[in-house]
Amino acid sequence: EAIIRVANAKMAGAIRLVSVERGHDPEKFVAMPFGGGGALHAGALIKDVGLSKALVPRFPGVTSSLGCVIADMRFDRVHTLNAMLDDLDLKMLAAEIIETAEDGERRLAEADVAFEGTEHVFELDMLYLGQTHTVAARLPLELDGVKVGIDREIVKSAFEETYRKSFGRLLDGIGMRVLNLRVTVIGRRPKFDLSILGPSGDVSLEDAKADTREVWIDGKWWDAIVYHRLDIPEGSIVPGPALLEQPDTTIFIDPDLEGLVDRFGNLVISRKA
Repeated sequence: EAIIRVANAKMAGAIRLVSVERGHDPEKFVAMPFGGGGALHAGALIKDVGLSKALVPRFPGVTSSLGCVIADMRFDRVHTLNAMLDDLDLKMLAAEIIETAEDGERRLAEADVAFEGTEHVFELDMLYLGQTHTVAARLPLELDGVKVGIDREIVKSAFEETYRKSFGRLLDGIGMRVLNLRVTVIGRRPKFDLSILGPSGDVSLEDAKADTREVWIDGKWWDAIVYHRLDIPEGSIVPGPALLEQPDTTIFIDPDLEGLVDRFGNLVISRKA
């Protein structure tokens, strides 16, 4: 138990770094543990960090693989320009964008994947002269628009709009530097209906029970009900302590928590009402 507490503390500390220490309230967020062992720590993270809930996907052990199969495909390339906006060669910039975008399209085509469509994103990392941080100014242009030509005013307006959104003001009278060009080509895959992974609904929570097992929690033994997780029907509420087993993972629900099965088969763990 001590080893598990140390592991939970390390995970909780990592979450605090990207939430509390950046001014975000953890209670407004939901953890999504995945991988074979992630779901064993979900309850501890809810309590240690102050998260509202944890959402355990239907197949945590293969979530990354599933994402590779259904996610959009993306090509990214960055070119260093490092020029003042007033001195930037716009013809060269347009040619660079077109060449890179067409290369990205070729590479996506080589993947031999059926896409619903292709999206292009063109951004410039820009900053005011003398600054060390950049903002990514997205050019409001499609590839056909780039082929027509890029106007310097378009670049300036894109930077000023992005900078104002980030910092609330502009710096008048200071030159603008264009540091990098970022070209992204995204192949949009057909949307996958995750509800087909959900439970069938022809069994009850009682039918999903497999066994009762003693578990050691917070210094004492508890009788935890063991469930076949994939047999638990939609809408079921599983009170802790409980163990939910499936081929790719084991989920533990703490005594003061409960899990709700949604229509996608996800298990939403939260504090007992």
